[in-house]
Amino acid sequence: MSKPITLGVIVGNRGFFPGHLCETGRKQVLATLEKLGIGTVILDANATKYGAVESMSDAQKCAELFQANAGKIDGLLVTLPNFGDERGVANAIRWSGLKVPVLVHAFNDDPKTMTIKDRRDSFCGKMSVCNNLRQYQIPHTLTQLHTDGPDTATFATDLQDFVVTCRVVRGLKHLRIGALGARPTAFNTVRYSEKLLEQSGISIETLDLFELFGWIGKMKDSDAAVNAKLADIQKYVSAKSVPPVALLKMAKFGVAVDKWMQDTRLNATAIQCWTAMEEFFGVVPCTLMSMMSNMGVSSACEVDVVGTVSMYAMAQASGKPSALVDWNNNYGTDPDKGVIFHCSNLPKDLFVASGDDAPVMDFQEIIAGTVGKENTYGTVVGRLAEAPLTYLRVSTDDFAGKVRAYVGEGQLTNDPLKTFGGYGVVQIRDFQKLLRYICENGFEHHVAVNPTRVAAGTREALSKYLGWDVYLHE
Repeated sequence: MSKPITLGVIVGNRGFFPGHLCETGRKQVLATLEKLGIGTVILDANATKYGAVESMSDAQKCAELFQANAGKIDGLLVTLPNFGDERGVANAIRWSGLKVPVLVHAFNDDPKTMTIKDRRDSFCGKMSVCNNLRQYQIPHTLTQLHTDGPDTATFATDLQDFVVTCRVVRGLKHLRIGALGARPTAFNTVRYSEKLLEQSGISIETLDLFELFGWIGKMKDSDAAVNAKLADIQKYVSAKSVPPVALLKMAKFGVAVDKWMQDTRLNATAIQCWTAMEEFFGVVPCTLMSMMSNMGVSSACEVDVVGTVSMYAMAQASGKPSALVDWNNNYGTDPDKGVIFHCSNLPKDLFVASGDDAPVMDFQEIIAGTVGKENTYGTVVGRLAEAPLTYLRVSTDDFAGKVRAYVGEGQLTNDPLKTFGGYGVVQIRDFQKLLRYICENGFEHHVAVNPTRVAAGTREALSKYLGWDVYLHE
């Protein structure tokens, strides 16, 4: 779902500190990056002394290398085997012109080797580098420990979190979301500001349902594209109880949406469902939306565009599909548990794989009471599988003129529950505090969930590099 991350690597050096530490440190850091599957762009070892950056000439060579590889560099790693030259590092980044996340790492000194031959002083040098980056207004990420070895578990975690940050920033840069249909009248909740999103490089392309239904009306049942989509739907999830006429309508809907997305270069969608789709077309779009989300092409219902942003950010972060759900019910009297639910369009990879709770296609029980069961086929119902959980909600705050979000982690549990739609039980530490935060700050009842732990890297991406106001629930 997500292509591998490539980092531009800057090895800092300062002439009156032991240069041999740059030679060995460079090799150690590159070995760690290779072990973690992270690609690198770095000065050749012979391009400068030890392939490190110290002088203005070194900085220029590094900047030119990064410029030549700008299309594949997702982030920068500054590593300091010794004190490092603060100006060399800062100028290499500035002159490269790259606007990507930056991670600053410094090596540990060994108290047993503190002579002039082996002393690093990276502890101090890191402060000088960060001071210069701030002067240059270059946002940067810090490791958990001020100094750390290149082969430690903590540094590996730092790199993995930084990869998440790079994926989110890369994914949201120039993101294009299709808003299909009008916001349902009954859902003031999902109002949002296109202009605030545009400030972060996220564009919205709108389409009226009238146009989409017009395209569908011109399709023939025998069209090759329609039959190919029908076959995809039937392979995706069991649809034994669904009338063939409903499946055919879904296939035509899917073909129309696919063409619209391709023609307008869309990455994700938010789609009107409630209740024009059922009344005037005769199916729900849930299965098609589930299929898109399952491929990482996130799709949110009720034209919740900013919910789509939340879904897409985590899909990019983790490489796994995200779902948009309601914070829907308490779970008994346990204050740290709750029920999440939607009708549902949840991606099938998040469901229990087999047994009674495995996903099947069915009708939408809530809307059926209003528009008739025969007009509501197409939901994907089942239970979310037990898994780790990251949740994220992005929202545009027009009053404050900024984008806001909250993010945190928890657990999808296997606690007993049987209901309709797509559902699961979550356990979240200090859940009542989170719920108060949501209500007091006017966040929507929708939240994006992903079966991974990517909160730290996601928060860093949204707050430090996109400039959003982000609350991390811990």
